[in-house]
Amino acid sequence: MHKTGIFVISLDFELHWGGFEKWPLDLYVDYFLNTRKVILEMLDIFQSNNIHATWATVGLLMHKNKAELLNNLPTIKPTYALSYLSAYDYIEKTGIGDSEEMDPFHYAFSLIQQIKKIKGQEIGTHTFSHYYCNEMGQQPNQFHSDIMAAKVAAKSLNVYFESLVFPRNQYNPEYLKICAEEGIKIVRTNPLDWWWQIDSAHNESKWKRLNRGMDAYFSIGGKTSYKIESLKQTMGVILLPASRLLRPYNPKELFLNNLKIKRIKKEMSLAALNKEVYHLWWHPHNFGHFPKNNLDGLVEIVEHAKTLSDEYGMKSLNMGEIAYLFNNEISEN
Repeated sequence: MHKTGIFVISLDFELHWGGFEKWPLDLYVDYFLNTRKVILEMLDIFQSNNIHATWATVGLLMHKNKAELLNNLPTIKPTYALSYLSAYDYIEKTGIGDSEEMDPFHYAFSLIQQIKKIKGQEIGTHTFSHYYCNEMGQQPNQFHSDIMAAKVAAKSLNVYFESLVFPRNQYNPEYLKICAEEGIKIVRTNPLDWWWQIDSAHNESKWKRLNRGMDAYFSIGGKTSYKIESLKQTMGVILLPASRLLRPYNPKELFLNNLKIKRIKKEMSLAALNKEVYHLWWHPHNFGHFPKNNLDGLVEIVEHAKTLSDEYGMKSLNMGEIAYLFNNEISEN
């Protein structure tokens, strides 16, 4: 049995690519500009507290300019039944700027360089185009082409992926073979609760989304931490379940904001006591509104992680480090 608890953070780093079909950019300018500033503050917090994290990054963000981006597009593109879900449809019909300086919402080359400089920060992939693995119309060869394009884009940053997070949490076990072929060693999977089983980003029932929301504050779901020895490995890829989404601060929720943070800390404590894994995730852009309130919540969580490290030896690891630990120490015993 592993001797200490483990605290994992994974971040879905996507900026406007995470919701181009539903977020009119002219209404979200400040939101994403705030996000870019918040990312640097998150890095300071992580560095000061020795917190490791995986930044699962959309490949389209990994370019300096439009010429590079267009040159790296995959040879086979997704054929979603809903064509507006395609990033390429957005690029063609709406357009993007020529560079990160002109369009900080669709490029993040300089930010990724900053992330790479901080100890313990892993750059993973969130696919090249924010690819939806369970949407109608798309096919495995299209996903494969997308991942290959992401790898090409990452090379310019000297990044080689080991970790993947499926966009919109559309985990598709049929795609693990492709992940393994392209060097992915670990993926984030969803909690077992039924409201986290996501087949499509659209037409989800309000009841399912309501349960997902309620679970952030009240104990309606299953246990959130687990032994590292219990992790499953399929086709050479480790399946690392998420424990909890850190939901953003909402001024309308009043006391529920504090309740949410307290619940996360309580679950972290339980993981530390039982020598289990606790996996927290969120989108950096979730901090785009009310950045100070969101960062205050993060500081509270990080300081609690430090306390658990001092008292129980709980370690902070990114997804790639979990894969190394599992493959080199856990699975051999």
